[in-house]
Amino acid sequence: MIRKADSVSRRKFLKAGALAAGAVTAGTVAMPQVSRAQTVTWKYQSTWPTKDIFHEMAVDYAKKVNDMSGGRLKLDVLAAGAVVPAFQMADAVHSGILDAGHGVCAYWYGKHKAYSLFGTPPSYGWDANGFLGWFYYGGGEALYKELVNDTLKLNLVGFLYFPMPTQPLGWFKKPVTGPDDLKNIKYRTVGLSADLFKELGAAVTILPGGEIVPAMDRGLLDAAEFNNPSSDLLLGFPDVSKVFMTQSNHQQAESFEVIFNKAKFDAQPAEVKSILRNAAFAATADQYAMAHDRYSKDLEAIKARGVQVLKTPDSVLNAQLRAWNKVIDAQQADPKTGAFFKKVVDSQKAWVKRTSAYLQINNNDSAALQNAYKHFFG
Repeated sequence: MIRKADSVSRRKFLKAGALAAGAVTAGTVAMPQVSRAQTVTWKYQSTWPTKDIFHEMAVDYAKKVNDMSGGRLKLDVLAAGAVVPAFQMADAVHSGILDAGHGVCAYWYGKHKAYSLFGTPPSYGWDANGFLGWFYYGGGEALYKELVNDTLKLNLVGFLYFPMPTQPLGWFKKPVTGPDDLKNIKYRTVGLSADLFKELGAAVTILPGGEIVPAMDRGLLDAAEFNNPSSDLLLGFPDVSKVFMTQSNHQQAESFEVIFNKAKFDAQPAEVKSILRNAAFAATADQYAMAHDRYSKDLEAIKARGVQVLKTPDSVLNAQLRAWNKVIDAQQADPKTGAFFKKVVDSQKAWVKRTSAYLQINNNDSAALQNAYKHFFG
C-alpha cells in the first residue's frame, strides 16, 4: 500500500528529474547558438572593380557563405586594389595578408602555364559546364591540388564555380573579317589565350579588367576582350570601340576560382569548410541563371549605344583551333613544366572525348537550336 505522503514525494521527485533533464536538453541546444555568436571575419578581396558584374558575383558568394554559416564566418568583401592589386591577390592570400579571394585561374599562369588549364583551357569541343564536370568528377580537382599545393607549394585551398558562357572575340576598331586582321594588333587577353593570340600574330598585353578601357582610350591597345556584355558595358567598352565581335575559341570554357588561406581554412570546423565548398555549388546555379538574364539585357543596351555586334568569321575560329595545337605542343615540350601540362591536357581530352560524344548524340546541336528559335521567333 502506497501512502499519500509517499505518492506526493514521488511526484516531486519525478517532476524535479524532468526539469533537470529539460535543463540538460536546453543546454545542448543552446551551445551551438553560443558557438555561432563567435563570429570570425575574413578579409576577402576580388580581382574585379566595384562596378563590374563579376564583383557583384563575388559579393553574392560571400552573402551565401555569411547566411549559411549563421554568423560563424563572415567574408568581408573588398574590391580589386583595396588591399593589393588584382594580379597580386593570390600571393596575398597565400601569405595571409588576405584570408580569401575571388578571381580566375588564368590570372596566375605566370606561376606555371598549366595553371591556366584550370581557367582558360583549350577549346576541345566542350563548354564551361563540361569543364566544371571534369574538375569535380573527371580528376581535375586532384590535379589542381597537385599543382597548387605540391608543385607550387602555395598555402591555398580553392574551388571552381560558375560556368561562364562563351567569351567574345572582343572589341575592335573595325570588323574582323579573317585571321589576317589579328596580325600586329595590340590586343589584351590573359592566360594561355595570350599564347594563342601570339600564334595568330597579335602583340599581346595582359591587363586586369579595370585597366583595359583606359588603355584603349589612350591608344595603348587596338583591341581587347574581357568576358561578357554586362562587364563590358559597365566597364565602358562602348565608349572606346564600336565593333563587338561575338563567339571565339580562345576562352570557350572558364569559371571563377575562389581561394582561401589554407592554414586558416584547415583550422575551421568541418561544417564551415563544407559551407565554403557548397556555397560555390549554390552560386554556380544562381549566377548562371543571373548571367542569362543580365547578359542578354546588356547586349541589347550595347546595341543601343550604336555598337556593331558581329559574329566572328569561321575562318578566325578555325585559325584559333590550329593555333591551339601549336600552343599545346609548345607547352608540353617545355623541359620544366611540360610533363605536368601534358598530364592535365590528357585528362581533359579523355573527359571531353567521352562526355561530349554523349552530348553530341543526345542534345540538339547549334543548328537545330537555331532552327527551333527561328520557328517560334522568326
